[in-house]
Amino acid sequence: MITPLLGDQISGTNSGDGGLYSSQASQDAAETTPGNAVEDKRQKEEMDVEGTLSPWTPDQQIRGNWNQDWAQFKGHESYSLTCMQIDADRIVAGYDDMTIEVTDIRSGKKLHQLEGHEGGVWSLEFVGNTLVTGATDRTVRVWDLERGVCTHVFRHHLSTVRCLQIVMPVNVNSDPKGVPRYEPEFPVVVSGSRDSTLVVWLLPNPELNGHRSPTDMDSWLLHSLTGHTSSVRALAAEGCTAISGSYDTTVCVWNICTGALVHRLQGHTQKIYSVALDRARHICMSGSMDDDVRVWSLEDGTCLHVLKGHESLVGLLSLCPGPGLLISAAGDSTLRIWDPVQGICLHTLTGHDAAITSFHHDDSKIISGSDGAIKLWDIKSGKFVRNLMTGIDAVWQVKLDKRRCVAAVRRLNADSNVQSNTFIEVLDYGV
Repeated sequence: MITPLLGDQISGTNSGDGGLYSSQASQDAAETTPGNAVEDKRQKEEMDVEGTLSPWTPDQQIRGNWNQDWAQFKGHESYSLTCMQIDADRIVAGYDDMTIEVTDIRSGKKLHQLEGHEGGVWSLEFVGNTLVTGATDRTVRVWDLERGVCTHVFRHHLSTVRCLQIVMPVNVNSDPKGVPRYEPEFPVVVSGSRDSTLVVWLLPNPELNGHRSPTDMDSWLLHSLTGHTSSVRALAAEGCTAISGSYDTTVCVWNICTGALVHRLQGHTQKIYSVALDRARHICMSGSMDDDVRVWSLEDGTCLHVLKGHESLVGLLSLCPGPGLLISAAGDSTLRIWDPVQGICLHTLTGHDAAITSFHHDDSKIISGSDGAIKLWDIKSGKFVRNLMTGIDAVWQVKLDKRRCVAAVRRLNADSNVQSNTFIEVLDYGV
């Protein structure tokens, strides 16, 4: 009997009691060291991200503490980190050496090293204790994070699994007094591959189902989505709606509950590298190597706006649900904040000197990584706030939650000045 995973998606906000840290650990250190206490005056009132003095509250204290120090622990040595996700307790990182590391976010202690993939790990996502990963070995694997074991191996793709997403059921009944109607009915995984297809899998619950051999994979495969003619580079999904961007220059809109292709969106002239989905407003967005961002109607598939301004590949897109804004990052070293409904650029964030390799945000701030620096920006004003980190060789990934910035960076090995090491840097601004 198939028992899919049920339950709420875990929040990225930490309610723990971790403090400030202010130690730059040696390269062999695995734990952070408590630093100096925050001045008593700063515990009463603190400067917020926009630079104005605010009465003290716990949230404002944390916002102000983003001006404080940081902690560090060492990750993989000499390998590239390709994907990363954090929650209140853990950092889960995938590497191109075929492994996944699960690390305690507070201490830096390695909890598990997950092995089983036979190629570089290029995509991952977890909900609760269920982790899903995709790799160059063409497989999708499901892991139990608590036990640190692989419970399921899905084999169907014919090439690298480049992107994936866990899609949790959402209630689509607009009547709050009505009977809930969930889409999809059960949690699913959508994976996109260089073989030009997407696959929709039923997400198993490893705690209840135990290990199933690859020969059982058909019991988990729901739909194989065909329609692209080249690599699937990016996807976004919510409810029964998924969108995918491909090197064939098109965006496809899918119903993942039925497996149907709803729209094929054409207009870009070069490869698509990024997509975003705003199901509530019935629009989706795509970023391309043609330097443009396009806004599309999910209802009829028409292009509503062509957002111009970037001068290079738009490799990263993300929707900011609170204020309803779209954030883009490109190879031209800039980020832009857009109103996707009006089709206008609100702010251009300049200051980096090379392509943006990663960014993350909440409803008030953005952190971005490039050219040896990680920068903090204010979303509302579009203003640069401060450098969170400098003097690094490369930035692989950045993530944030309410109290922490977590960055995977490469630092030069002090012994050789040639070989580079990958570090996980944790900047903890919790009260």
